[in-house]
Amino acid sequence: MSVTPAETSPLSSRRRWATLPILTLAVLLLAIDSTVLAVAIPALAEGLGANGTEVLWIGDIYSLGVAGFLVVMGNLGDRIGRKRLLLTGATLFGLASVLGACSQSPQMLIVARLIMGISGATLMPSTLSLIRNIFSDRRERTLAISIWSAAAGGGSALGPLLGGFLLEHFWWGSVFLINVPVMVMLVVGGLLLLPESRDPHPGRFDLISAVLSLTAIMPIVYAIKHLAQFGVDPTGFVTLLVGVVLALAFVHRQRHLRTPLIDIDLFRNRAFTGSVLANFIAMFALVGLLYFYSQYLQLARGFTPLQAGMAELPTTVASVAVVFLVTRVLARLGEGHTIGFGLVLAALGLAGVAVAEGASSFVWLAMALIPVGLGVGLSQTVATDAIVSAVPAHKAGAASAISETSYELGAALGIAILGSLVNVVYRVNLTPGAVGADQQDAVSDSLASALHVLDADSPAAQMARDAFTSGMQVTASVAALITTAAAVIAWRLVPSARR
Repeated sequence: MSVTPAETSPLSSRRRWATLPILTLAVLLLAIDSTVLAVAIPALAEGLGANGTEVLWIGDIYSLGVAGFLVVMGNLGDRIGRKRLLLTGATLFGLASVLGACSQSPQMLIVARLIMGISGATLMPSTLSLIRNIFSDRRERTLAISIWSAAAGGGSALGPLLGGFLLEHFWWGSVFLINVPVMVMLVVGGLLLLPESRDPHPGRFDLISAVLSLTAIMPIVYAIKHLAQFGVDPTGFVTLLVGVVLALAFVHRQRHLRTPLIDIDLFRNRAFTGSVLANFIAMFALVGLLYFYSQYLQLARGFTPLQAGMAELPTTVASVAVVFLVTRVLARLGEGHTIGFGLVLAALGLAGVAVAEGASSFVWLAMALIPVGLGVGLSQTVATDAIVSAVPAHKAGAASAISETSYELGAALGIAILGSLVNVVYRVNLTPGAVGADQQDAVSDSLASALHVLDADSPAAQMARDAFTSGMQVTASVAALITTAAAVIAWRLVPSARR
């Protein structure tokens, strides 16, 4: 791909690669923080005396903040400078982490998590758009994004492992305090090494579009999470309807603005649209399954939280291996076919997971996780590269925000729908009359509730574990089919000119 003079990076090769650890550090910490809290929920709920509703808000408010502010922050970075936005957001994230660790009430922690979510929304699009501008050579940029993607995937897998270790040695607030030294290193390193970049002609910032973006995405994400937790009810339905109407109003306004918050015409680009759709569907399938994978390991297989975190390492190691493979595969297949190949590989791995979850030995399950990590890492790296490369360098922040928003929406929808499927199959496979009437409601609610009221070694408890395993197997099979559909979309929509 030719590089225009405006896109040529002024940094030396050594300086360019020196910036990458700083940018990777930001996304690694953000990925860890998105999963580490799941392990700490029981401890912090007991320490703060949080009820069920408050626990849900502690978990949900972070993702609402991230998803709701991504588009605004990506556009803001293009205007005021990506480096400035990144370092400001990192500082705020560190301060909010201290506030979270020192929380004396559930309400205080909810506020801290909201601030962490809003500041976290500055990190993803800022790091990705800086990579787009620093690495003007396409081959270098692909390699840099593969390292960035490996950090994102690896951080998500390391979250439960790190959380389990911290909770075995410290109190629940330690899962927030670990953010502080990392953020200090990020800010200091960023001040010294990162170049500033921005859109030289950003145009007028449309405040109404910003408000519509926030008030559309946050209700949609909240409604998805609410419907997953409580089923179809008026609250979830009305919230979803409000979000959809506001989203349509947002799109309509963008079409009539001279300088829109998001250029809707970007979606006329096949590489851009196909990559966004592939990312969205792949995250829907993968996150929807892996969200319950830790529960499966701990509740159905009896792993400790630390053991469960270690059991997910094959996925992490495989995703890191993509760094050494991606440029070679791209040279042979081209973009669209590489994304499709990666998703097919992930689908085969998910099908293997469905079979191996019923096996007595964990070895088969670990082997099935390897193609999942390899395939998702490969497809996500190339899809992300295609998205940010489809726009001029000065618009990278807005394109990065679209990429991350599709990721967040896909993950939320996957947890909601595939999570509901796990629960439905679990209940269908419970043997009627296997437990007493006083235990029936708890057993039907979830495997965690069932094991709370049943003797762990009883036939009824084993029946509940088998039912949950069946639910995971069916869901893994459905996830494999959905991932295959994403592969077909990428194969057909994204161009595959070889590099």
